[in-house]
Amino acid sequence: MNKLLHCTCAAKMQDVAPLVLRLALGAVFAYHGYDKYLKGVEGVGGFLGSLGFPMAAAFAVALIAVELIGGIMMILGLFTHWVAKSFVIVSVVAFLTVHASKGFAISGGGYEFIITLLAVSVSLMITGAGKYSLDYKFGTTCKVAGSEA
Repeated sequence: MNKLLHCTCAAKMQDVAPLVLRLALGAVFAYHGYDKYLKGVEGVGGFLGSLGFPMAAAFAVALIAVELIGGIMMILGLFTHWVAKSFVIVSVVAFLTVHASKGFAISGGGYEFIITLLAVSVSLMITGAGKYSLDYKFGTTCKVAGSEA
């Protein structure tokens, strides 16, 4: 029973956790960025303009780049801290401008999904990319106290 209560998998697998988070987060952002790329700057800019964004076309280009290129970089674990910061900004803006007024449930356009993306982004911003990343390979990953990654 003691074995069940005191799992050692955390110690053995802690380097895998940021990898799993990076792959999922990066895939979601890359997908949404690619989708926006297909809609074009005019389509995305039109949507942002309807939300009241000034210079909507410029924001559309930035949003597409952050989501598509940032998503790929997140998957690779490259500049993870900075990409995660950009994802935090995108998530907060999406929460405030689109999702907050629609309640919690995603089925109604609510914020349950965007706050999950925000939480994962904040986590990776703080902990860094982990051992299985280009950041680690190049020696640029965040070092968490008590961790080797």
